[in-house]
Amino acid sequence: MTELKLAEYIWLDGAKPTRGLRSKAKVLSLPTTSAVTIDHFPEWSFDGSSTAQSDGSNSDLFLKPVNFVKDPLRGEGNYLVMCEVLNDDGTPHESNSRASLRKVLDNGGIEKEAWVGFEQEYTLFKDTRPLGWPSVGFPGPQGPYYCGVGPEAVAGRNLVEAHTKACIDAGIAIYGINAEVMPAQWEFQIGYRGIAGEDAGLLNMSDHLWFARWLLYRIGEDFGYQPSFDVKPVAGDWNGAGCHTNFSTKDMRAAGGIDAIQDAITRMSKKHSDHIAVYGHGLERRLTGLHETCSISEFRSGKSDRGASIRVPLQVATNGCGYFEDRRPGANCDPYLVAARILSTVIGYDDVDFSGYTEEAALAASH
Repeated sequence: MTELKLAEYIWLDGAKPTRGLRSKAKVLSLPTTSAVTIDHFPEWSFDGSSTAQSDGSNSDLFLKPVNFVKDPLRGEGNYLVMCEVLNDDGTPHESNSRASLRKVLDNGGIEKEAWVGFEQEYTLFKDTRPLGWPSVGFPGPQGPYYCGVGPEAVAGRNLVEAHTKACIDAGIAIYGINAEVMPAQWEFQIGYRGIAGEDAGLLNMSDHLWFARWLLYRIGEDFGYQPSFDVKPVAGDWNGAGCHTNFSTKDMRAAGGIDAIQDAITRMSKKHSDHIAVYGHGLERRLTGLHETCSISEFRSGKSDRGASIRVPLQVATNGCGYFEDRRPGANCDPYLVAARILSTVIGYDDVDFSGYTEEAALAASH
């Protein structure tokens, strides 16, 4: 048996310097007595001239479904569908950063059995000011807000709770939430949860972060709050917003894996500027050496050091295996690019052209 349901097709647009999310819903006849698979979602087209991905004289682009989760807002039998953008000849569109990650995986990366997790910070705004901030002036200095509780410490928990429940109901690999250092700033984490059979691989976790971001925007509509992924939403003596990225390979997770971790850090130290170039827009405003960051012009790693570029958690150093945390990516980063850049550096694969996604390219296109 089948039933008419809605599938929300989600994709990344071509906006620069920071690409946005787009989506539209397709009515589909989906099975009710057997499992739904990715093959039940057909390719679809859209007007690329309205998403900064083509010109009006040849505007049709195509959406290829590549992953899906339950739609927790429309309810049972409806789905959120992640799509890659293709040209009319079936090749990846130039804005298709997921294809760049696939290329690294297909050229030696998949053998590493890499896992990735993202600590996504964001700031809630209402009427152009951070939620809960006074209409004139500023709240008290940072200190009581991180993991705070109570109306004087946090704002927006109603949206945060609704978003977290929606992610869980959707099957998104969310494993935690907390209020952050700056008031009106929050964080959720996507990644390995120790659940048997759950896929913590780079493609799936990057997809899940985009699903979670889409849900945050969508639920923000219901509350009248605007989530911001700006890396420095408020200038001055306030923390910026990052997307700390936890990365491991099977060698790093195995006994004695600390050697593989140190080797990866050494490789990454030699590619610092290449990583910064694709880790998000405006990083020079966030990576100042203050507010738990390392300067953008410096590479430093350290055990349990939140002022380092790469942090080796204390438990990892103690156990001699595990993962490392790249603290450089900004809140507005593209997780496909972050994962692809880290993996390509770790395996020494340099045949991926990231030039179209760099900060320099984005700024040039925006002028």
